[in-house]
Amino acid sequence: MAKRIDSTPKADGYRMPGEYEPQEKMWMLWPERPDNWRNGGKPAQKAFIKIAEAYSRFVPVTMGVNSGQYANARNMLPPEVRVVEISNDDSWIRDCGPSFVINDKGDVRGVDWDFNAWGGLVDGLYFPWDQDELVARKVCEIENIDSYKVAGFVMEGGSFHVDGEGTLITTEMCLLSEGRNPHLSKEEIEQYLKDYLNLEKIIWLPDGIDPEETNGHVDDVACFARPGEVICIYTEDEDHPYYDAAQKAYKVLSEATDAKGRKLKVHKLAVPKEMVRITGADGIDYVEGTMPREEGEMAIASYLNFGLVNGGIIFPQFGDEHDELAMEQIKAIFPDYEVVGVRSEEVAYGGGNIHCISQQQPKG
Repeated sequence: MAKRIDSTPKADGYRMPGEYEPQEKMWMLWPERPDNWRNGGKPAQKAFIKIAEAYSRFVPVTMGVNSGQYANARNMLPPEVRVVEISNDDSWIRDCGPSFVINDKGDVRGVDWDFNAWGGLVDGLYFPWDQDELVARKVCEIENIDSYKVAGFVMEGGSFHVDGEGTLITTEMCLLSEGRNPHLSKEEIEQYLKDYLNLEKIIWLPDGIDPEETNGHVDDVACFARPGEVICIYTEDEDHPYYDAAQKAYKVLSEATDAKGRKLKVHKLAVPKEMVRITGADGIDYVEGTMPREEGEMAIASYLNFGLVNGGIIFPQFGDEHDELAMEQIKAIFPDYEVVGVRSEEVAYGGGNIHCISQQQPKG
């Protein structure tokens, strides 16, 4: 049976693998929250189905669903997608689900961070979040794997990327924000990351591109393509909303070395030419305590927020002039992968994208 381990992954010889390492399955959560997703989540559900189907070509997918939507989700999803009942507040499993770690024998464990809806009572996106806080433990119980509870330390999976060889990238905007761990210094936060993900080096980027949503998650800005190589959003258009964050991130990464002492090779990835803007906001319920969404407001849309899976890349498309350019760039970075484009504006309307709504479980 699944146990809670009173230790740290680093002490026990476990590390978090890079997303390009072999995966056992992919986890997702079904969208239905009417104060975040328009029209009761029905358009978002169609997008999630397409993303789940795309992932299923490369890895088994499990969809967690609230009890009231179980029958609907089971009916709509293809039979190859496993559907399990997991109570949740919203569908961002990258952030509320477990971060998985492995050891050299192929054993898998989960890391269960504290979750407070991206800022708690300071600037969180909704209240309460008690069901999301339980998702990581439930996933580990379903899989019958032991887990580490990182009590008193708020963290989301979308706020960092690892290379599997001791290096992590994150943003100061997010991890040093007042709503996460204000009782800890930057050095103390680094120590938690090093202990629970088994790291030697942390590369701090200044900013993300979504200060209002997640306080600047890195998975919209930069990620590892493979050890020693990173991808960074990039634009030379000084009027683009992402210009400052992209330029700062590119500069830091271009000057950085990883835990192995390698100077990073930095690949540029386009940003959408036109910003994705929310439509149909009149179909979103108003609930006190939830961040409102307004018609025409900018949705955070980044091609960098893609899913990397066994031999495949599930890549966001927005109906934008730069869709094809970004697709060609990602194919050049990953010549041995099959790149599957999926229209994902509906996910962006809710505050994230393909990487945010999926959590990989590594192969043991």
